[in-house]
Amino acid sequence: MKIGVLYTRVRVEEKWIFEALERRGVDYDKIDDRKIAFQLADPGPWQVYDVVLERSLSYKNGLYTTQVLNAWGIPTVNMAHVAATCGDKLVTSAALQQAGLPQPRVWLAFTPEAALEIMDTVGYPVVLKPVIGSWGRLLAKINDREAAEAVLEHKEVLGSVQHSVFYIQEYIRKPGRDIRSFVIGDRTVCAIYRNADHWITNTARGGKAEICPVTPAIHDLSVKACQAVGGGVVAIDLLEDPDRGLLVNEVNHTMEFHSTVPLTGVDIPGMLVDYALSVARVRA
Repeated sequence: MKIGVLYTRVRVEEKWIFEALERRGVDYDKIDDRKIAFQLADPGPWQVYDVVLERSLSYKNGLYTTQVLNAWGIPTVNMAHVAATCGDKLVTSAALQQAGLPQPRVWLAFTPEAALEIMDTVGYPVVLKPVIGSWGRLLAKINDREAAEAVLEHKEVLGSVQHSVFYIQEYIRKPGRDIRSFVIGDRTVCAIYRNADHWITNTARGGKAEICPVTPAIHDLSVKACQAVGGGVVAIDLLEDPDRGLLVNEVNHTMEFHSTVPLTGVDIPGMLVDYALSVARVRA
């Protein structure tokens, strides 16, 4: 049994994963995604791996690497189709919609004029998000038409593909927090509240973590959201709507857990390694 761990930078999470592999006596290689050079017709050097655990900081690097490996028959955690779904907020929303899971209402437009018309019709505030991005970056809470016009003009001038797809989400008046749950396979292993005075509650943006009990409702919705995007190992962002209850906001396919493990005491890196080993055994 041999595992490859794909990474960009060795963070706390990766150190814990390496330690978990060593405790289990598992042979593994550290694979720096910045040094990869594939020859698509020659999978031989990669066939030594029973599974590759994808931990890239770069969505692009992780996605394309797993697509190549999966095409060669090498399983990855997560699989490329899961990364492709989770890495694009619109594709995630479409998968959740197809599964019939509760989420904030979403609108899509391809021009500033169409986006402005949606916002005027829906009413303010709304949230404007890039379809690809993480850590709460480039989110905008649009409070009125003047703000909408300014932000849309900026995006139009920037002109990239990233800024020319207008993903508009209903603003949820959450109680000063959201919930992040961690799903490994068919189990919600733990959850945390992320508290903040700001409307963006990501811990990367200063949100403070607190233990959240995994209720049956949180477990059920989290596992269903994981299944909707293709299964595997994911972190689910849940919002508490005062009228509709729990809503799925986002699904993350390369979870961070450096603050969650010390807070909850849950051995997420060990569980992650065990899940990867179970995927490898299926292949064998």
